[in-house]
Amino acid sequence: MTAATLSADQIRRFEEDGYLILEDQLDPELVGRVLRIARRDPQLSADAKGNQNYEGEGLDTRLAYRPALGDDAYSALAQSRRIIGPLEQLWGDRVRYYYQLQMLKDPRTGGWQYHQDYGYHYQQFLFPAFASVMVALDPATRDNGCLKVARGSNRLGRLEHQSSGSQLITDPGRLELALRELEEVHCELQPGSVLYFHGNTLHASDPNLSEQPRWSLIYAYVAASNPYVLPDWPEDQCPLVEKWEDAEVEGAVQAHWEAVAP
Repeated sequence: MTAATLSADQIRRFEEDGYLILEDQLDPELVGRVLRIARRDPQLSADAKGNQNYEGEGLDTRLAYRPALGDDAYSALAQSRRIIGPLEQLWGDRVRYYYQLQMLKDPRTGGWQYHQDYGYHYQQFLFPAFASVMVALDPATRDNGCLKVARGSNRLGRLEHQSSGSQLITDPGRLELALRELEEVHCELQPGSVLYFHGNTLHASDPNLSEQPRWSLIYAYVAASNPYVLPDWPEDQCPLVEKWEDAEVEGAVQAHWEAVAP
């Protein structure tokens, strides 16, 4: 497979719409191995917890949060040139890794209310040169609660947020106005497809009420030149990403598989 070089039209669409889907960006066979690893991984199972992204009654959202890169398949993908290269083109800058989420959206588990990721991280970074990247491990469909975005909401700027259970949500009144004006897009993905979305893009996902799981990986990155707001930020907490070639990624995935396989 040849890594994608973004066209001027794709860059323009990301800037205007606040998101971009690159289909078949990753080898489906490699992604299938990462999914098999995740299903067997005892460390991932131990790290996963349920977020109560709701007030009152609701379904917990199961995920694992990892702030640091490790010697595992998930971190190998986080450094792949197939993921980092397009981000460098979108920003015209190098990329810093911030954190990753393993999203384990099994049947009858919950989703997320509308929010902006920069709404969470405004206190850490001066500019919204912040992006999240979703890698589909299972097919993501409307039936199993795929991510949905408000097209063009990145151009609204950062909106106020408030707590709702375990998560922050966009101010409901402002959100109602935004969704009245902007198109809501369900981002259906096949395994190996990659979704990029801007730090100010409003996004959410419905609970998975189907019988089909929707596991995915989400990586958070910032532009290298985006200043830290907090003083004395440890340099190793947000390292520059050195792009890995396919062979390096495949080697790390294979090593992880050998560690978890019977």
